[in-house]
Amino acid sequence: MTIDLQKYPAIAAYAAQTNEPAWFSELRVKALQAAADLELPTFGKIRYQRWPVQIKRPLAYQASDPQLLSDVKLQSAKHIIIQLGQTTVRQQGLTELAAQGVIVCDWQTALKEHPELIKKYFMQKAIKYDQDLLTAQHVAGVTSGLLVYVPKNTVLNEPITSYFIQDATQKQDCVHHVILLADENSEVSYLENLTTIGDQPTTASIVVEVIAKAGSHVKFASVDRLGAKTTTYLNRRGHLDDDAKIDWSMGMMNDGNIVGDFDSDLIGSGSHAEVKVIAISTGRQVQGIDTRVTNYGKHTIGHILQHGVILSRSSLIFNGIGHIIKGAKGANAQQESRILMLSKKAKGDANPVLLIDDNDVQAGHAASIGRVNAEQLYYLMSRGLPQKIAERLVIRGFLGPVLEVIPSDSIREQLRDTIERKLVNGQRDE
Repeated sequence: MTIDLQKYPAIAAYAAQTNEPAWFSELRVKALQAAADLELPTFGKIRYQRWPVQIKRPLAYQASDPQLLSDVKLQSAKHIIIQLGQTTVRQQGLTELAAQGVIVCDWQTALKEHPELIKKYFMQKAIKYDQDLLTAQHVAGVTSGLLVYVPKNTVLNEPITSYFIQDATQKQDCVHHVILLADENSEVSYLENLTTIGDQPTTASIVVEVIAKAGSHVKFASVDRLGAKTTTYLNRRGHLDDDAKIDWSMGMMNDGNIVGDFDSDLIGSGSHAEVKVIAISTGRQVQGIDTRVTNYGKHTIGHILQHGVILSRSSLIFNGIGHIIKGAKGANAQQESRILMLSKKAKGDANPVLLIDDNDVQAGHAASIGRVNAEQLYYLMSRGLPQKIAERLVIRGFLGPVLEVIPSDSIREQLRDTIERKLVNGQRDE
């Protein structure tokens, strides 16, 4: 049945402004209709339901001034795409990738030039558009994003780097979607940077879908630095076929409240997910991170490693869930979540969950919450170091086991710089 878009004036106006294909505008309407009967998702011990995390502002096209980028520090890269708000402001090295059949393009271009890929994979495998209220609102309001497609048997030796810069100089929400599709036996490294310009109170809804076909290997690394007045729903999903592998490396360095929903579904036999998360919470912010790996296929491997630091009056919740589905013989699910507290007023929670529905599997977990080691601190201070510097050195040592196993040199360097900034600013808030 054809949908009358004129009954939805905001969607119709946006489609006219951006020349959006009718089929996607109709999908927005279906998502909007579904949202009326859907509820917010629940995550263990993450109480976010009263946050301004829902998309309330009407769908609208707003351009951003490229001059805003003058104050943003951008790393150089061979293959890079930079988006400011809803505007793509820079692309470099993508023509060379296109010669290999690789597609890297912004959301509007993907809808117009690669509709077959969007129709087949957008909210079809890794996550469904009507899964819950937040996913439905996301589909109804998405205004920016990226499509990355790597063909069969293609190995990219240089990473693809993206910068998504939220424009909070205007009263607009950030609704952003990424599809990364690695075809059979391909290899790709993707480096994502999220940051904010401006200080308007805003909501961000960001969804990433990684589809790893048989025998492919995806290295996904991110440095997330969204602003203090941005409340964020960040959903990253992986769908893995036979013998596919995903390395997730995520640095949660945001300054505002955020709920992170990170899931990897190991569908195919022999598929493998390594999930590494570093988080630092400062001020009064709350970061709730729910990380799940579900073993569906035989001989699948799912490992979760999360280390976090909390300062001042902030809160950090780590949920680690390993689920081995019945029939996943020979599966392996391991997880470790550790939190270091630097303030008596901070709150931390590390919740390991193992759900085992079959025999002949391996599973284990570790979780801890503690304060800075007094003996380590005393030793450093006895050598003449001020307490604040000594604390930062101890923190670096605590985060080191996660940093050292991140497979990207550039992401490790960016994370070290960002960690230092967060720690310095956080200690000033004490």
